[in-house]
Amino acid sequence: MPPRLNIWSACRALSTRARAFAHGPHSAPAVLARGLADNTASRFPGSSGGDGSNLPPSMTPASEPPAYSSEENRVALDQLRLIQYGINPLDPALEGHKFGLPELPLPPQKHIKHRYNEVVEQITRLLMRDGKLAKAQRDMAMILNYLRTQPPPKLDPARPLLPGAPPAHHLPLDPVLYFGLAIDSVAPLIKIRAFKKLAGGGRALDVPMPLRARQRRRIAFQWILDVVNKKKSMGSGRTMFPHRVAEEIVAVVEGRSPVWDRRMQVHKLGTANRANLNHSGVVGKI
Repeated sequence: MPPRLNIWSACRALSTRARAFAHGPHSAPAVLARGLADNTASRFPGSSGGDGSNLPPSMTPASEPPAYSSEENRVALDQLRLIQYGINPLDPALEGHKFGLPELPLPPQKHIKHRYNEVVEQITRLLMRDGKLAKAQRDMAMILNYLRTQPPPKLDPARPLLPGAPPAHHLPLDPVLYFGLAIDSVAPLIKIRAFKKLAGGGRALDVPMPLRARQRRRIAFQWILDVVNKKKSMGSGRTMFPHRVAEEIVAVVEGRSPVWDRRMQVHKLGTANRANLNHSGVVGKI
């Protein structure tokens, strides 16, 4: 059976093209790769070489790198970063180092065990209970923050602080100095040691003995803790205890704390018994 003829099929078969076929290999359109690359020949298949001579002028890469990628700008950016950290970029010791070399020999306070304030470190250990150092450090941070946010204390001339102490309105600006000044000001200079059966009749002989700095601070803070533990708590929560300690520190600086009376009693007793230092049973044992 012959195929059915259709007028539209005949028209499509007799249609002509408006332009002739291109002779030679068909050139694919150039596809630009994302990002930046130095070799433009890999991105432009139609170019004969890496110089881009067959490309339009608008697509020809520049012969020099852009200004923002030059070596001078990179050095300038590095110097600006050092200035941001407070470091002199023109220091010759910084050559090849980000933060420079330390000064040798190293000072003793640069040791890893002495990078914090010695008073804060010692008192934090005294605050620790059941080996929970993280909780003690959190309590110390709350104490210092309380001292920082309080108004300046009102000093008592009858109970002065250590010589050379800053004015009262400067203390909240440095809570670490505030805390250490209170501890060192109320710390006793001596302790009373009892030598048994030296006073006659089986009685003990009281002899004053000097204390080192860490011993003085430990005794002073123990006195402060005794006063804090006797005070009535005004509420519950983990901020109550550090706030009570901070309030007692403020009371010590203002001269309202009973710790001053306890310190005075120890000093009076040591002054009264200072003659016992020459006792024959004591000489050579202190």
